[in-house]
Amino acid sequence: MFEHSARTTALLEQLRTFFTDHIEPAEAERRAWHHDPATAWTPWPGLETLKAEARSQGLWNLFLPEEHGEWSPGLTNLEYAPLAEQMGRVSWSSEVFNCSAPDTGNMEVLAKFGDERQQEEWLRPLLAGEIRSAFVMTEPQVASSDATNIETSIVRDGDEYVINGRKHWISGAMDPRCTIYIVMGKTDPTAPKHAQQSMVLVPAGTPGVEIIRPMDVFGDQHPPGGHVEMRFTDVRVPAENLILGEGRGFEIAQGRLGPGRIHHSMRQIGAAQRCLELMCQRGASREAFGRKLSDHGMVRKDIALSRCEIEQARYLTLAAAGEMDRVGNKAARDLISMITIVGPQMAQNVADRAIQVHGGVGVSSDTPIAEIFAHARFLRIADGPDEVHMNQLARSTVARHT
Repeated sequence: MFEHSARTTALLEQLRTFFTDHIEPAEAERRAWHHDPATAWTPWPGLETLKAEARSQGLWNLFLPEEHGEWSPGLTNLEYAPLAEQMGRVSWSSEVFNCSAPDTGNMEVLAKFGDERQQEEWLRPLLAGEIRSAFVMTEPQVASSDATNIETSIVRDGDEYVINGRKHWISGAMDPRCTIYIVMGKTDPTAPKHAQQSMVLVPAGTPGVEIIRPMDVFGDQHPPGGHVEMRFTDVRVPAENLILGEGRGFEIAQGRLGPGRIHHSMRQIGAAQRCLELMCQRGASREAFGRKLSDHGMVRKDIALSRCEIEQARYLTLAAAGEMDRVGNKAARDLISMITIVGPQMAQNVADRAIQVHGGVGVSSDTPIAEIFAHARFLRIADGPDEVHMNQLARSTVARHT
């Protein structure tokens, strides 16, 4: 059996207590707030109280690697994995600990690639949990799983860059606390394929930035951040807002996506574990045809399969995290691809079985299972479709053996 470090074990116990005392009792209240049309797009008032409590306990920026100094508790990916798993049990909880997407990825971009001014203006308030952010890449008119297709233009004009283009599925942009966008687009369409793209910082509210509409996922708009379609029309920002330099967009994206993908997979383990526990509890408390549901062979099969799949995914996640710590994100890309494929699909499968055991209740909002199912299905697209990761993994595997 794998054993966590003493530091991880202590933090995990602390985090579990925090969930029992603060997160779980608030689930119903927060859900009601964000499903009331009058308050849906306003952050739930209790959130800041929970964030302050988490920060006072040292449960803050747990995702951030050691090299980021004063803001980081200095955990490795392997040490962070079980903590992210615990956060995955409640979909919104990671924000309480300042460990939620898309902010985590954006903080990593600014920490790794931002200059001193960019870090002071945007990274510091993100690390403090004072603002939120969005990552603006995907476009409606092209297949954005191939990022070389992206058409938004970022054109130098004197001391400014001028941005024009349409984007969609931009997570977090509806949140009134969303203050800064990291926008990906083309600075030089004539450059070599992977040197055409750049990333630039665009403050929310800049003239020419227009949010067209919030988009929904299986009928849910995921307030308060949501996912939006937006338009950039002659948006001007200072040239100093460019991150790292022209043509460096793909380099930045690769630095951002590795950790982000594995964080999602870590959380999916926790979501699936919660579904399994609810499935067992339901099976042991309900009777059908003279026996408890958990005594029926088909239900037992579902429970056994789910436990096997969760454990398999958990150990694959730990293997990927450990490899990232040892050899870096690039060298660990095959394991990152594996868990990006396996994690959400596993959680979707387990949630589907839990829905079946719960019957009609399983597709309602009386339990978190339906939300977990929908989120897992969404993630199989959100960090790049399964097919892209499978293609990369297969290409790498063939090369290794030939």
